[in-house]
Amino acid sequence: MRLTREHDIIQISFLPRLFPVNVYLVEEEEGLTLIDAGMPFSLKGILATAKSIGKPITRIILTHAHGDHVGALDGLKDTLPSAEVIISKRDAKLLMGDATLLSGEPQTPVRGSVPKGIRTRPDRLLEDGDRIGSLIAIATPGHTPGHMAFMDTRSRVLIAGDAYQLHGGLAVSGRVRPLFPFPALATWNRELALASAKRLAELEPSVLAVGHGRMLRQPAAAMRATAADAEQRLRPAGGHL
Repeated sequence: MRLTREHDIIQISFLPRLFPVNVYLVEEEEGLTLIDAGMPFSLKGILATAKSIGKPITRIILTHAHGDHVGALDGLKDTLPSAEVIISKRDAKLLMGDATLLSGEPQTPVRGSVPKGIRTRPDRLLEDGDRIGSLIAIATPGHTPGHMAFMDTRSRVLIAGDAYQLHGGLAVSGRVRPLFPFPALATWNRELALASAKRLAELEPSVLAVGHGRMLRQPAAAMRATAADAEQRLRPAGGHL
């Protein structure tokens, strides 16, 4: 386990060299907001890190409902029954194991490890632009239909979930990096993922914090470049997206 801090954001990285799975603690005046719940074995490390900070975890926000982001959710809720569990309205269906698509959505199958048997029910469902403490929710569909990113309005640190990856090389969700192809292989819709990635780049974050890989300072130019690369690869020969 590796801990990295940027401003009020603490990254907890499990298996950081082999298969990094990151969760984040956002320090607020009254407590901590946890973003993502990692794998089932992440529970002890999350609780120990919160204890070392000396503040309670009062909220658990999920960027999306893939298994490597919700694995310790039930254990956390059992240990912290008063913690508010929050996810996008759209990915709440995935959290319950329902991978059916809505009318109007691209009808490509949802990919990745859709959880089965999660007992915890969300307390709050998010829409684009909602505020949670110091965070603002940003709808970023593509990796999953209801994927969300979160920006800390104090420091402009962007917790982007799997909208981007950094392990194996910076990439937009859906763009395969041979050294770490898993986020791309678990991406539902590459066109929507690209649009979401471009939106995030235009926010000019101070730090990019992702689900897989280290944090990156002053990332906007690199984010725009990697989005342009992904767009070029998606574009049909001689055509437009």
